[in-house]
Amino acid sequence: MKTQKQKKQRRAPKGFKRLPTGANGGIELLLIQSVEHLGNHGDVVEVKAGYAHNFLIPQGLATVATDHHKRMVDKHKEKLAEIAKLKLKQFEGEASELEKLSLTIEANANEEGHLYGSVGAMEIVKALKQSNVSVSQEQIKLDGVLKELGLYTVKVRLHQDVEADLKVWVVPSVENEDA
Repeated sequence: MKTQKQKKQRRAPKGFKRLPTGANGGIELLLIQSVEHLGNHGDVVEVKAGYAHNFLIPQGLATVATDHHKRMVDKHKEKLAEIAKLKLKQFEGEASELEKLSLTIEANANEEGHLYGSVGAMEIVKALKQSNVSVSQEQIKLDGVLKELGLYTVKVRLHQDVEADLKVWVVPSVENEDA
């Protein structure tokens, strides 16, 4: 006959491995992919056992945080940091080239200098393409569209840490002057 203690003791199913626990008693996992409200790729997180066994591990979002895995992630993060530094230098070089550049955009305007239309990010991107510079409309930061003739300084965000000031001249179109 089994004693009371033996009846209450639960055993893990066959083939079931206990995962290493963290400082707070949860399961310590290394995220393979970013998980919303939990962490980013390469982060070591501590979650409840059910969340680990039923969702994160079966979905391939996380793996057991062994010392070997942690070392591999650290090496990978170092390489990514070096690549990010090189890209940042490249963006800074492009920014200095953009600041040397001055664009001229022709637009229809009346005698007072007010444009019949407006000059926006799309027109600036087209003018930059003619100068063999490739940027997207999202990178052009305007306070509003340009509605008058004149010289404007337009911010171009190449990277979250790198911005360039581009000089844009809005001039009357040649057809307008002949009339």
